[in-house]
Amino acid sequence: MDKVSARIAALEESQTLAMSQKSRELSSQGIDVINLSVGEPDFFTPDFVKEAAKKAIDDNFSFYSPVSGYKDLLDAICSKLKKENNLVYTPDQIVVSGGAKHSLSNILLCVVDKGDEVVVPAPYWVSYVELVKLAEGKSVVIETGLESDFKITPKQLEAVITPKSRVLMLCSPSNPTGSIYTHDELKAIADIVAKHPNLLVLSDEIYEHINFTGKHESIAQFENIRDRVIIINGVSKGYAMTGWRIGFSASAKWIAKASVKLQGQQTSGVCSIAQKAAAAAFNSDGKTTKVMLEAFQRRRNLIVDAISKINGFRLNMPGGAFYIFPEVSYFFGKEYNGIKIKNSDDLAMFLLNVGHVALVPGSAFGAPNYIRFSYATSDEKLKDAAERIAKAVALLK
Repeated sequence: MDKVSARIAALEESQTLAMSQKSRELSSQGIDVINLSVGEPDFFTPDFVKEAAKKAIDDNFSFYSPVSGYKDLLDAICSKLKKENNLVYTPDQIVVSGGAKHSLSNILLCVVDKGDEVVVPAPYWVSYVELVKLAEGKSVVIETGLESDFKITPKQLEAVITPKSRVLMLCSPSNPTGSIYTHDELKAIADIVAKHPNLLVLSDEIYEHINFTGKHESIAQFENIRDRVIIINGVSKGYAMTGWRIGFSASAKWIAKASVKLQGQQTSGVCSIAQKAAAAAFNSDGKTTKVMLEAFQRRRNLIVDAISKINGFRLNMPGGAFYIFPEVSYFFGKEYNGIKIKNSDDLAMFLLNVGHVALVPGSAFGAPNYIRFSYATSDEKLKDAAERIAKAVALLK
């Protein structure tokens, strides 16, 4: 009687959300936990965005919105894509959804049939392979590591493509590694994709504005595959608007039309007030984003320096996002007070229960020898977290 559907039974719980919940549970018991598990900016939404939302309420934007989004928001997104990325899209190629995760889900459900293969470079964001499951596709994982800066090569991509390959998932800047593909690296990948007409590219660019290397590069810039690239982006990371739940897809018209058809049956148009707030964000001059970028870069340097000094953590210097992803297999097999560290899951729980720092094990991202730190918190908390971690792992023998 209490049997859930097979599709839900097959899904894994999000480990990022699970670790955050465990952190809150310890905090509720009066334990001071530093939560570095969630990928959420600690900045408040900019005032001008909040003012746009307040005005929308006063102007009575309280009715159903168009399924794909208000025209002024679609125009603002097209303007952003042209101004920041030199990409030309029309409003009928844009679909606004309830966050980038919703946009990703829409696209996969629209283009993947049962048994289709979706190429997923690892480490990958936790929801990618689960969303592929929901679409009844098959994830084909390409493993990478610290030595390759967590980036796939054209040769690796070519080796896994089959007649069943339907989508290549890309994320740059990356969650969980912070790695960024260069123009030339993306061009080489695009040239491989171009040889396989049935293959689409789902390009997750939600961390676009948190980029310490300079100009963001989108794989949609290459004309030989332009019509087969679906850009996913939104306001959560670059504008500190995680709770507003606004993401979008930019794609060929046939994909956008399919996405509208699906969304029309599932959710219809997303929150009217949040859309007006998002339009203000996309139409802004980007000054508030730059302030956040400077803070994130300072925090990145701080945490990389601190963790690099702790014996057993091997890591690189990420180019963007707000994560570090150190290799931690040095600790496997060690123990303390009856607690044995067999893998990164054990290490994450040890650091939570003994060090009172919440992190996410690499197994959640398809990389079991690693662990993810989010540095989207204050300098003081990052320094404190590093000290706690150093003291905790020193106990392991």
